[in-house]
Amino acid sequence: MRILHVVPSYLPAVRYGGPIFAVHGLCRALTARGHEIEVVTTNIDGPGNSRVPVGIPVNLDGVRVRYFSSPLFRRLYWAPALRRALRRDPGKFDAVHLHSVFLWPTWTAARCARRAGIPYVLSPRGMLVRELIVRRSRLAKSAWIHFVEKSNVEHAAAAHVTSQLEAAELERFGWRLPRLAVIPNGIDEPLAAAGESATDIEAIAAEQPLVLFLGRLSWKKGLDRLVRAFAHTATGTLAIVGTDDEAFAPQLMKLAAGLRIADRIRLLPRTVIGCEKERLFAAARLCVLPSYSENFGNTVLEAMRRAVPVVVTPEVGAAEIVREAGAGIVAEGHPEPLGAAIRRLTEDPGLARSMGEAGQRHAMTNFTWDRVAAQMEKLYGDLKY
Repeated sequence: MRILHVVPSYLPAVRYGGPIFAVHGLCRALTARGHEIEVVTTNIDGPGNSRVPVGIPVNLDGVRVRYFSSPLFRRLYWAPALRRALRRDPGKFDAVHLHSVFLWPTWTAARCARRAGIPYVLSPRGMLVRELIVRRSRLAKSAWIHFVEKSNVEHAAAAHVTSQLEAAELERFGWRLPRLAVIPNGIDEPLAAAGESATDIEAIAAEQPLVLFLGRLSWKKGLDRLVRAFAHTATGTLAIVGTDDEAFAPQLMKLAAGLRIADRIRLLPRTVIGCEKERLFAAARLCVLPSYSENFGNTVLEAMRRAVPVVVTPEVGAAEIVREAGAGIVAEGHPEPLGAAIRRLTEDPGLARSMGEAGQRHAMTNFTWDRVAAQMEKLYGDLKY
């Protein structure tokens, strides 16, 4: 099949988190299964632009990608040349897959697909959650939902969600939903541990037992309640590692100081990939994802694949996977139960090891990208308007 994927940003090796890694993993796997996959996106990279050819196809790990510039309205990822390509090209494809909401590329791609009579799949990627909308840009996003997003969803041939939790959040809007397909993200094979890590990574890895949070430093990730929960433990070091685009790190350290646990917290506000990421996973006794809202939680699968047990809150989409696999503990986000879960795995290495091994078996069996791509290609094959 020939599938066009539309993504606002597509820089999986640089600054963007779970959704972009997931889209790239899916596109690679679909290409490996013999499908013709093309990605159209913008060259936006934070406040600047990525150094990629504009309008010329680029081969990225076997995936054909075309980047377009966004001269104005960059918060919406407005790219007029991308629109021209979408108006010209949809007839070459069997289906279109849109990977975002609240952004201009999704809106214009949905309109172009409908005009061309091409079915499209819409993946909200965890962005259609009422509580998140209320907390951030409520008026602007509510207006966009009413005038744009509702129509985008209702006219889709299918909506793709990564967990039952995300499906439930989408159903709360009360729209006339198309077919809902629950297909999880996959997981890449761990990299070889070869290569030297920076001194800040090695310093964290030397702290034992190590409790690791690895992901974007954002209020959505529940890091404030993680710090409060860690105050209910007596041993171990908590490492909070990840890109800090929201300048959230100072708030966390102030909170830790107020709880008198700043000496037990290591905060590293930068992107960590490659061998440095592997070094942290190898050193961790457990990983924690205490999000207030998380449609899936790729880091959960990453930890499981490496035999690291996890503690997650019920608001994490992958919590159902953790329960099914016996890969860790699903704990309420209040300080006492979350702290008790962390304490239990920190103080019982045998239990941590057995849960980590159970998670690894489950991840290797059920969440390869080839297995996920097989589910997605079946969805594409069933699409109808």
